Amino acid sequence: MMADSVFNEHAHKALAASYPALPAHLSHSLASHPLLDIEALAGLASRMRPETLEHNAAVDLPLGISNADTPVNGLSVHDTIARIDECGSWVLLKSIEQDPSYASLMRDVLAEIAPLIEQVTGPMLRMEGFIFISSPHAVTPLHFDPEYNILFQARGSKTMNLFPVADPDIIGQQFFEQYFAGGPRNLPWQEEWAARANPISIVPGEAIYVPLLAPHWVQTHDQVSVSLSLTWRSEWSFHHADACRFNRRLRRLGVSPRPTAIYPVNNKIKSYCQRALTRLGG
Repeated sequence: MMADSVFNEHAHKALAASYPALPAHLSHSLASHPLLDIEALAGLASRMRPETLEHNAAVDLPLGISNADTPVNGLSVHDTIARIDECGSWVLLKSIEQDPSYASLMRDVLAEIAPLIEQVTGPMLRMEGFIFISSPHAVTPLHFDPEYNILFQARGSKTMNLFPVADPDIIGQQFFEQYFAGGPRNLPWQEEWAARANPISIVPGEAIYVPLLAPHWVQTHDQVSVSLSLTWRSEWSFHHADACRFNRRLRRLGVSPRPTAIYPVNNKIKSYCQRALTRLGG
């Protein structure tokens, strides 16, 4: 258990004022945590299940590149970490809670904000941790995430360009429906959207709260970057996902369904219909 708070009073107030629908620029005390050192992360990667490791070339990527077209870098994930300062790549360690030390870190950090979160969106469900290790000038293309997320910067710096939650010009309803049926998460890009972004830059000791369903793209600056992402879901988020799946069913039947609602409006009726059909094997 960590003895000191991860967030100061100002960060708690900023998160409370923004959660769940608006981004927040926060400060934290994890920058020098030994578990976020590159050598420690190389050791973590060697212990992780292979399917929870991702890596690819990441410099000069188009913002709207599809998941299928993301280029490989010709290296193993372990060699990529060892050469991260020069190989123009990006490494993702997924589900770090599979390691006891990192699971403890995740639980301690999220426990600190749990009272604030739970009074708004209920219990924190399916908590997961991810670590991004990125070369200088690496790009994470435009995408959205189905989780609430706090991104903690531990080394280097980066800028996240955020768009409004479920921006209808960027994420159409059919994209949501495809994604929650197992489709890709990367979004197409149009240059005219650039001016609508809210850019937030972070250095070690700073963090960003990223709202559920908010499109965003990221670029690291001139140094190697290490970021810790801690995520959670809510009952609302699961109902939204199931309602998207139900809308996809309706669309296949030739019906044009009403778009899923955005928080705080719920999607329970469609969600329960989807769950019932799933249980029946439909």
